[in-house]
Amino acid sequence: MSNLQERGHLLTEQVNPNSLNLDKLSSLELVELFNTEDEKAVAAVAAAKVQLAEAIERTAESLHHGGRLFYIGAGTSGRLGVLDAAECPPTFCTPPELVQGIIAGGAGALLRSSEDLEDSASDGEAAIAQRQVTQLDVVVGITAGGTTPYVHGALQAARQRGATTIFIACVPRQQVEAAVDIDIRLLTGPEVVAGSTRLKAGTATKLALNIISTGTMVKLGKVYGNRMVDVAVTNQKLRDRALRILQDLTGLSREAAGFLLERSGKWVKLALLMYWTGLEKEEGARLLSEYKGNLRAAVEGTKKIAD
Repeated sequence: MSNLQERGHLLTEQVNPNSLNLDKLSSLELVELFNTEDEKAVAAVAAAKVQLAEAIERTAESLHHGGRLFYIGAGTSGRLGVLDAAECPPTFCTPPELVQGIIAGGAGALLRSSEDLEDSASDGEAAIAQRQVTQLDVVVGITAGGTTPYVHGALQAARQRGATTIFIACVPRQQVEAAVDIDIRLLTGPEVVAGSTRLKAGTATKLALNIISTGTMVKLGKVYGNRMVDVAVTNQKLRDRALRILQDLTGLSREAAGFLLERSGKWVKLALLMYWTGLEKEEGARLLSEYKGNLRAAVEGTKKIAD
């Protein structure tokens, strides 16, 4: 154990002076304390807005040219990455391989703690090699405390392959350095329960991932205005949402919107294009493909041709 790394100096490991009497608080006082501390997660994300915006720009550019987005982490950080990746297909109708979450220990680590597996940098390198990461791809390493060898190994391997690398951590750069293209620090401070980064650090990380993935999809034309026009219509709730989008944007009755949705093959974006341009399904799909799936660009392009 002589080589055990001392981590007590890290911001995420320090003791929070506001929660020293945590075990003496009433339930209401606990809630109030957590609520106050959680406000720091939002502030931490706001402080990293420039780096988050750059991450969106670089990721959208990479995916536009055929690349993929990978999140990689261990423990809570890895689970958050997997969660964000898993939510992209139903929300934006993306193929599962476009945004992927990689967690140390694989699928089993999602349900059972496997934090001991985070200590292997070579496992992180192997995960990158297994997915044949290239210069077109983006790899986001997530580690609240910043020191996870699995993540650093993955990022180093990704850089060697020419991929865009992004680092998300909740400690300042002077405590842990990272040789990456975009360095995002979410400084949430000491946790209510010392060292438990599933709390504020985890909340800030989830917010940051929401911003990166959603912002990227907006840039890729996966929304129209603020509407989820690429929603996968796979259940009753999502069918209802699809119909409401069509009704709101076209003024059609629910019955007529349903008929239009079926004609489009249950693709809201295509249904809207068909309605606004008068194109049939096949021609509309071809036009959307020509405009890389961007509905607004396709509609405006059709208007220019007509003019």
